[in-house]
Amino acid sequence: MALVRRSAASLAAIAGNGSVAELIFEQMLYEHAGRAAPSERRSWDRSIPVLANDLVEAGLGEVEVMLEQRLPLSSRRVDAILAGRHPTTGAPSYVIVELKQWSEAELFEDDPALVLVNGYGRHPRLHPVEQVRGYCEYLRDFVPALQEVPDVIAGVAYLHNATEMGVAQLRRMQESADGRMFTGQRRGEFLDFLRSRLDPGVSGAAYADEFLSARTAPSRQLLAVAADEIRNREQFVLLDQQRLACNLVLHATEAARARDSKTVVIVSGGPGSGKSVIALSLLGELARHGRTVLHATGSRSFTQTLRQVTGRGSPRTRSLFKYFNQFVDADRNGLEVLILDEAHRIRETSMSRYTPRQLRTGRRQLDELICAARVPVFLLDQHQVVRPGELGTVSEIEAHARSLGLAVEKIDLNAYFRCGGSEAYLEWVSRLLGLTPGGPLPWVGDPAFTVRVADSPDELEQALRVQLGKGYGARMAAGYCWPWSDPRPDGTLVNDVVIGDWSRPWNLRGDRAIGGAPPSALWATDPAGFGQVGCVYTAQGFEYDWNGVIIGPDLVWRGDSWRAVREASRDPDFRSRVKVSDHEFGRLVRNVYKVLLTRGMLGTVIYSPDAETNAMLRALIGPH
Repeated sequence: MALVRRSAASLAAIAGNGSVAELIFEQMLYEHAGRAAPSERRSWDRSIPVLANDLVEAGLGEVEVMLEQRLPLSSRRVDAILAGRHPTTGAPSYVIVELKQWSEAELFEDDPALVLVNGYGRHPRLHPVEQVRGYCEYLRDFVPALQEVPDVIAGVAYLHNATEMGVAQLRRMQESADGRMFTGQRRGEFLDFLRSRLDPGVSGAAYADEFLSARTAPSRQLLAVAADEIRNREQFVLLDQQRLACNLVLHATEAARARDSKTVVIVSGGPGSGKSVIALSLLGELARHGRTVLHATGSRSFTQTLRQVTGRGSPRTRSLFKYFNQFVDADRNGLEVLILDEAHRIRETSMSRYTPRQLRTGRRQLDELICAARVPVFLLDQHQVVRPGELGTVSEIEAHARSLGLAVEKIDLNAYFRCGGSEAYLEWVSRLLGLTPGGPLPWVGDPAFTVRVADSPDELEQALRVQLGKGYGARMAAGYCWPWSDPRPDGTLVNDVVIGDWSRPWNLRGDRAIGGAPPSALWATDPAGFGQVGCVYTAQGFEYDWNGVIIGPDLVWRGDSWRAVREASRDPDFRSRVKVSDHEFGRLVRNVYKVLLTRGMLGTVIYSPDAETNAMLRALIGPH
């Protein structure tokens, strides 16, 4: 989907009136109800007229230009895609163009893939050749038609304000058919390049139509890469019900192909039951068989960590990991299998202020996900619904699937692999929080798992540091009961979590490491994450050896029952009593602590700053 689509001649005429940015901005407002930053509008006004006029001068006025074209199943947009006929082969030809206004740039610390741009500070940027090469690779991976015709796509970075001297260091990046770089000084070479890819005098409209209507799905080449990168990882070993769940999905996939049918598979299980291991094993196994498959979650932290872990050998594999809200306009049954991990985080709709206006239909997110594949696979834990609007439950998914007349297969994972395999501890947590009936139980111990109560946050932290010293992993997490500040201008973190004379910062909220702390998505997996306190949104979906949990003042024990204290919560999702009733708040906050208390694999240390609550915990758990 492009914000603007015009012939090069039409675009040049609009540029002559000085209204290119206005045209794109109006379209953005219409389709997205969004806002463009002043710098973005300046970029449009300064770069797009140059490209349009160059195309006209090259005799390519009939070439179709797609501006701000969104990549399939992604929120990323390409500056421009040129569509026309190849002058030699007569086949469709597409040129991906990344436009840069840079006049001067140099390599960052001699790294050929990273650049520093004059006027943009000391923050490195991706080399534009590497950037456009990635776009070409992504399009081939998700538009199979682009792999069926040789030499159908090429990429170019056009630094139209730059001289060769101004960007001399950038020439150290090796160029290829997917990534070339031209400067304003070599404008003639750029025009020759365009004429070598696009036939002058031939309308590109039909070729643009063909591009925009092409089916989107992972290509066989990408699936082959994923098979090598994911399936062959020896740590993805399936046991018992995990293997059964995996085989059930594989069977449903083959049945859907053979019968031209559709089946919804729901895999439910508690913390550590292996849902994500199943998901990744399925992704690799299905890729090995050439089945079109994607993985999706509703968690930024979880998705980014999966991308990092599975994409170490081949960054292309990362593109198989999507978000639930990226299937708004996906092709119906365009995939054979869609693996929906952490499906308890499915929301009512995918709508946001960035959603194109024409797609704001109020359609349920659950319907979008079921529609996208012949075999949608939902992996979930119903007791991990922790935010208002999350509705991923077995009953909700099953009811919607059956209302569509679809077959449903369900499997309940009854083997526990987190918390040291301690089913006793998981039951203890559920009884403690009132998520299963019967009331709290004394902790009688389990050789496979350790539970302790600390009398201060410092004691909790020191207990975890002892385990770190032994080579184990450890993290501290807490209920969202303290303010959450951005880092200071000098990069130091604010110690927002204050209990008496003890204080620590929350984990970072952004995507960049600051002051030695890892970005939000990597808090649970990067060793540098120990110094900060995590919350449910960064801990959910992860596990670590030793788990420290601060039960905040939003959940306190009074007499013989829990009391949820809404006023103690700092979570913005819980502010409105209209959107979240007091009863709903109590249910969600207990789910939050269920998630936090079940992240550890070897042991958990618990502390509450509320004296009565900590005394109750001490009575249940006893001394060390």
